[in-house]
Amino acid sequence: MTETFGQLLAGFADALTPLNLLLCLIGVVLGTAVGVLPGLGSSMAVAMLVPLTFKLEPTGAFIMLAGVYFGGQFGGSTTAILLNTPGQSSSMATAFEGFLMARKGRAPQALATAAIGSFVGGTIACAAVVFCAPYLVDFALRFGPAEYFALAVFAFVATAAVVADSAVRGLTALGLGLALGVVGIDQQTGVARYTLGSDALLDGISVVVVTVGMLAIGEVLHVAARGRESQRLQDISTGKPWLGRSDVRRSLLPWLRGTGIGLPFGAIPAGGSEIPTFLSLGLERRLAARRGRSEFGAGAIEGVAAPEAANNSTTAVSLVPLLGLGLPTSATTAVMLGAFQQYGMQPGPLLFSDEGELVWALLASLFIGNVLLLALNLPFAPVWARLLKIPQHYLYASIAVFATLGAYAAKLAISDVILVYAVGLLSFLLRRNGVPLAPVLIGVILGPLAERELRRAMALGQGDPTVLISSPIAAALYAVLAAAVVVTLLLRRRAKTA
Repeated sequence: MTETFGQLLAGFADALTPLNLLLCLIGVVLGTAVGVLPGLGSSMAVAMLVPLTFKLEPTGAFIMLAGVYFGGQFGGSTTAILLNTPGQSSSMATAFEGFLMARKGRAPQALATAAIGSFVGGTIACAAVVFCAPYLVDFALRFGPAEYFALAVFAFVATAAVVADSAVRGLTALGLGLALGVVGIDQQTGVARYTLGSDALLDGISVVVVTVGMLAIGEVLHVAARGRESQRLQDISTGKPWLGRSDVRRSLLPWLRGTGIGLPFGAIPAGGSEIPTFLSLGLERRLAARRGRSEFGAGAIEGVAAPEAANNSTTAVSLVPLLGLGLPTSATTAVMLGAFQQYGMQPGPLLFSDEGELVWALLASLFIGNVLLLALNLPFAPVWARLLKIPQHYLYASIAVFATLGAYAAKLAISDVILVYAVGLLSFLLRRNGVPLAPVLIGVILGPLAERELRRAMALGQGDPTVLISSPIAAALYAVLAAAVVVTLLLRRRAKTA
């Protein structure tokens, strides 16, 4: 422990040099700006900046890229709260209650809650990365195909149960997501599936297209369809800019619970930020219902605090398998792995000894980046909230333009623009019929993972289905899931009889 603390202090000495501090600031600003724009995620920002960093010294380059990574996660909540259009898929859970808070005139409070939650989750996770990395890496190594499939099933059922009052609608939405997720060439057999004879669908429908279409274009069509019946955003009061005592009291435990849920997911390959954010949202919703004073569905501050803390804690911990195992757990860390290789370095167990100065400066910069993000975003909460004053037709026209550009920029393909509007039309129809969108998105993101890991598990078990529950981790996940379903059904039955 003493040795680790000494290495961290040496890392701070390197990270706090004027040049590295400036690079960290540039990274968090660029990342936040990209995170705010629908369809442009931190992975795209890091990928675009990697060539520009090759003229920098490696330590400064990776400090800047890490700042972009954190800033992108941080900025995604802004449009999720103000416009119900998450900048990234990891901010989807925040949009549900955050946007409702904004419509009630509590946009600055929602933004401040998200900013502080991101700071709390990110800072605690950075400490976990520094002091608990060996244990988290060991946890990640325990996951095999059966455990990944169990995790995906857990996320499917939990998400469908959390955001839908009707099990039928939740499962219908999940089925649509799974169907969209398997479009394209089957990587195992090479067979084209559900492409309708179109070459544009052979590569599948990307997550960027589905996310932007479902949330951005779908919201634009939904608002346009309501016409004059929709509330004018410029008439919404922005309220007081800071959190009151009651807001802090209600947010404190959700911040901590969200952080605790997000920590292990960052170390799981392909775990992603979506699962812990929705799990934390579901937990807060159940706890509020148990207390008998739930504001969920009307703008509950707990529904913003917990997902944002979970999101940023997962982001920080995702660097553990990247640095310790050379194993990327997200698209952004995959891009960063490529950047390490471009510099002639291979992340893994030897990285801490061979490039210790760089690694510890990078870890120290994570703490600095969190402080910079809080300092930049918290005072500007009322400024961001003034976006609600923009005339509605300008606002949603801008969303459509940025969403279209974001979809096109991913692969520079007109077909993606057509797809994003087709998905947007589907989203509009689902909204009109009260079908939740979150299970659709979770199905698209995790469906291919679940299919791949199911096939791998069955191949290892030579077709024996008991292999899916043979490991303690998989069995524990199914047991927790079964208990959660039973408890949820009992609570709903009690609520109906009350």
